[in-house]
Amino acid sequence: MNDCLPTKSALWQRVEGTIKEILHTYGYSEIRTPIVEMTNLFYRAIGEVTDVVEKELYTFQDRNGDSLSLRPEGTASCVRAGMENGLFHNQEQRLWYMGSMFRHERPQKGRYRQFHQFGVEVFGLTGPDVDAELIMITACIWRALGIIDDVHLELNSIGSFETRANYREALVAFLQQHESVLDDDCKRRMHTNTLRVFDTKVPEIQDVLTDAPKLYEYLDNESKQHLLGLCELLDSVGIQYSINEKLVRGLDYYNRTVFEWITGKLGTQGTICGGGRYDGLVEKLGGDTTAAVGFAIGIERLVLLIETLGLNKTRPIVDVYMVTTGEGTLIAGMKLAEVLREKIIGLRVMMHFGGGNFKKQFKRADKVGASVALVLGEKEVSQNMVTYKDLKSGEQLIISQDDVAGKLAQLV
Repeated sequence: MNDCLPTKSALWQRVEGTIKEILHTYGYSEIRTPIVEMTNLFYRAIGEVTDVVEKELYTFQDRNGDSLSLRPEGTASCVRAGMENGLFHNQEQRLWYMGSMFRHERPQKGRYRQFHQFGVEVFGLTGPDVDAELIMITACIWRALGIIDDVHLELNSIGSFETRANYREALVAFLQQHESVLDDDCKRRMHTNTLRVFDTKVPEIQDVLTDAPKLYEYLDNESKQHLLGLCELLDSVGIQYSINEKLVRGLDYYNRTVFEWITGKLGTQGTICGGGRYDGLVEKLGGDTTAAVGFAIGIERLVLLIETLGLNKTRPIVDVYMVTTGEGTLIAGMKLAEVLREKIIGLRVMMHFGGGNFKKQFKRADKVGASVALVLGEKEVSQNMVTYKDLKSGEQLIISQDDVAGKLAQLV
């Protein structure tokens, strides 16, 4: 698990703020769910033979003997909350959430056992149009963060649950013919979660899978038309993509559309966003048949990509540093700082505490990245004036305290 220190939290805030603002412009609403759920929820939703449930759940018994788990992803919790609170009955919901998720997996670059996700879930809409909008939202986020040229969209359709069962039989028969090439992980998946064999990173196995039966050939007509409609919509708005027939996603609840945004800048950990349809999940958990589609963005990996591309410059934590010297000037400075914060929404003013000469105080102002220093000595206080010093250009002038807010407004 990882600390987010003050040196990085400003970038996290910029990323989170950008995503929130974009989701609001599309009309999506926030939902907040607990980080702890009944363990059975994840067994039923994600699938008992997935890596998440088999290997990665943080599970414990509470004082009543109930089995609880820290949430490994957000979709199952979102569905549970929607069902319990009647959000899905003859209703359409467009929701987003942000928070910590937990998986006991091998930590590596951009991946931790406690990690953070932005998730978006839409319920009650069946067409490819909403699939396209979700992808458009992600593309809008990448543009706003300046990374659109460094990510690529991959699409696939894994069809209905029925056609996928037929495909699974054909794939198992193929894999059995090449079992000598498979590693232990693929041999296990062949009989438990067959499509996950395509997730292997072993080059020799990937070469064999090139000749495997194609899932597209087994798709039902409705799934084919859904994928075609999605591609036409993406083409119309200029979003480039490639069809990856090996893309299956790792959780059992997906059907039809699946997609991932990939980058080549982070080595093997290249997926920064993934999602797709899960039209059967609400019903599987005991609700009515409800169309559903969503995606999740891994914040750690997204932040790492931004840093790797050198786009991690953020606004300094301080705009104005208040320098005071002499009797009564500290109180006067604190009062002036409060007036400025009230008059200029968003202006960040830091007081210097602990005394010290001008050199020490200006050194601190430079360290926190302030753009302006306001200097109050006994003379300035007695005359209701303040010395204004631009720390970037070196400009310095004495102005009335009543006029300083107008001078500083340009900083926000």
